[in-house]
Amino acid sequence: MKRSLFGRVWPNATAVFLCIGFVFPVYWMIATAFKPTGDIVSENPVWFPTDVTLEHFRTATGADHFWTFVTNSLTVTVLAVVFSLVIALAGSFALARMRFRGRRGFIIGFMLAQMAPWEVMIIAMYMIVRDASMLNSLVPLTAFYTMMILPFTVLTLRGFVAAVPAELEESAMVDGCTRMQAFRRVILPLLAPGLMATSMFGFITAWNEFALVLVLNKDAEAQTLPLWLTSFQTVFGNDWGATMAASTLFAVPILILFVFLQRRAVSGLTAGAVKG
Repeated sequence: MKRSLFGRVWPNATAVFLCIGFVFPVYWMIATAFKPTGDIVSENPVWFPTDVTLEHFRTATGADHFWTFVTNSLTVTVLAVVFSLVIALAGSFALARMRFRGRRGFIIGFMLAQMAPWEVMIIAMYMIVRDASMLNSLVPLTAFYTMMILPFTVLTLRGFVAAVPAELEESAMVDGCTRMQAFRRVILPLLAPGLMATSMFGFITAWNEFALVLVLNKDAEAQTLPLWLTSFQTVFGNDWGATMAASTLFAVPILILFVFLQRRAVSGLTAGAVKG
């Protein structure tokens, strides 16, 4: 009896401990964003802010070029996700359904591209963009972000396409659909969970990317929000209140996307099961 009780308690206790370890930094970031400066620099930690202030958020959003950073980040991130999904849909369908010479090599190539750290190519990327006279432009950022997201998207969607029975597509074609119509009407609705998962991964990857935009775009008009997070420094040190407020605002779009896509993924699974 004691062993059975212990066997139930320790996994739950471990899960709670790990959850606290992951959640506490997020809580401390949000709590610090609402604390007065005196509480932030106090030698005695203030665990729960009592005098809530929005001054740090006003400082963060009042930074130079803030809305330009927001627009640039949304532009390159959304375009990279859309381009990668469009390309990956075609690529994953070909890899999952068609048999052709070199198919296995393509799959291995995507795996190697996913495993290789793209930072080792940053010098080559800079030289290509410089020689093309496209520094301080959002076009190279969008292209490189798309390439960064694409291997994972193709490999993930390939698994979802392979899990859909080919008989569904063949039945639609027997009923008069072309291959494209069968894909759009039968396969695509069943891929909703995969599309949600890959788009979320792609959004987070492009939204958080820092090094590439730092190297390619020195002009503030062409920079994105990750560089905005580094701008709250004074001659006296870091403005931690503004930094935490900026970090909180930076995380809001990802949280909204997660809540939205989580609901959509469940509805996609249900719709796919009914249509199947």
